[in-house]
Amino acid sequence: MINISNYYSVTKNIDFNSFPEAIKKGHEFVNRTTQNGTDWSAYNTSTTIHQVIDTYFSKLDEQLNRTAPTTIPQTTTNTTAIQQTVAPRSTIQKIQKRNQSEKVQTSSSNTPPSKNNDNTNYVERIPDELRFMKRYVLLHGKTKTKEDLLRFINSLQKAIVEKRIRKTSPYAKEVKYMQDKLIDTYNEMGKSILIKISDDVVKNFTAITSGEKVLTSVQLIKKYIRLNGKKIEKADVEKLIQQMQRAVKNKKLTDNDPYAKAVNRMFGNLKIYLNEKKRTALLIEKSELNGLNELLGNCNCQSLHGVDEDFAGNELKIMNSMDFANMKFNTIGLKGKWLNLIGDPSSNFTAMVYGKPKMGKSYLCVDFAGYLARHHGKVLYVAKEEGLDLTLQKKLNDKDVKHPNLFVANELPTSLSQFDFIFLDSVNKLGLQPEDLTRLKKQNPTKSFIFVFQSTKEGNFRGANSFQHDVDVVIEVPERGKAVQFGRFNQGGEVRIF
Repeated sequence: MINISNYYSVTKNIDFNSFPEAIKKGHEFVNRTTQNGTDWSAYNTSTTIHQVIDTYFSKLDEQLNRTAPTTIPQTTTNTTAIQQTVAPRSTIQKIQKRNQSEKVQTSSSNTPPSKNNDNTNYVERIPDELRFMKRYVLLHGKTKTKEDLLRFINSLQKAIVEKRIRKTSPYAKEVKYMQDKLIDTYNEMGKSILIKISDDVVKNFTAITSGEKVLTSVQLIKKYIRLNGKKIEKADVEKLIQQMQRAVKNKKLTDNDPYAKAVNRMFGNLKIYLNEKKRTALLIEKSELNGLNELLGNCNCQSLHGVDEDFAGNELKIMNSMDFANMKFNTIGLKGKWLNLIGDPSSNFTAMVYGKPKMGKSYLCVDFAGYLARHHGKVLYVAKEEGLDLTLQKKLNDKDVKHPNLFVANELPTSLSQFDFIFLDSVNKLGLQPEDLTRLKKQNPTKSFIFVFQSTKEGNFRGANSFQHDVDVVIEVPERGKAVQFGRFNQGGEVRIF
């Protein structure tokens, strides 16, 4: 049997590219977690990571015909090896033995986690294409405003731009159909319209989307992670415990679920929390939290409370350079003159623009804001320096950038949740300091910020030097009508403003 002592000696001559995707992902997980076998501390200290790796070892054994082979279930989503495996029998037996005490009981039945035997494919995450198809069908028979449809179109476009939906998707045809119909309806409608979708489309989309459901265990894990660090009522904990027990009773959570052990551990922690009267917050150990996050892989759990520490810089990460070199990062997809000026930054970039008065920096930013609104999402332009007056109106009209996705304000609002790109013109007039910009970025880690600065008579920007070092893109307007960029993505890029 493969174990931590012999894993790398057994696999040193294996070409994992010839194996199923699930096995390849499992090998990558082991490399990443143990730093290519040099540090097994996470395996020894985290029960969840221990389970994940043991499960993968079992499946690799089966693949190598060391034990009776089994089929690794495949899903339509790009999940990790662990997400596509079933816990080995020995693990389940340990769970059942431990469950003699205060633990949630998983059924010994071989029935899949559903009420009846159907063709439903249980997955960790519903693909974005199916989510949009469900949302599209729900429009049928309802009256919607232009703003409602625009939100749908923008969400769909954003998923495509961020490559969460690709041309190679098996549902590309359905996605194109939705997009075309929504845009046509938006362009032809008045203020509101009663949406009517043909019966054939409703039937077809419903048949496709009903084929996949999220595992009950995954739903429970997500709810558990959301409680981390929060001041919660005992009643909320009791409610989650009852949901776990109900899932077992209704056979939605059985011993053949790949996350049965993780749910059992969660159940035990919740019971301990209830018995400790002085505790007001459920604190999940960091090793367990990281393990659960790895376990769920591509489930979009990074946004859950207590998991998303990367943007604050509080979590140490060590990666092998080979793995890091092969990572793929989402970019915005800038085109034309903006690509020539800036390059193609990530979808949460920061930029600073500075230049002497009357050189055109605000014209440049207004033009850029209009481009982003037309192609990439919702934009807020905070015009503190000029205010909402005739001067700003003239710039908007001169550049012809007015658009439903472009909003203007004379002050920075408290919430930026509805916007993807925020322009602050200017940082100096808004009275913001370096720590204020850092805090803004930490509070809104998925959004892009463009900071506009006033300049001194010598042409240098007004503010601490740390401003320039903390942004991805630096744009200077050194002379009237000309912008030069010397940031991280395309140093030396130039563009004429007018």
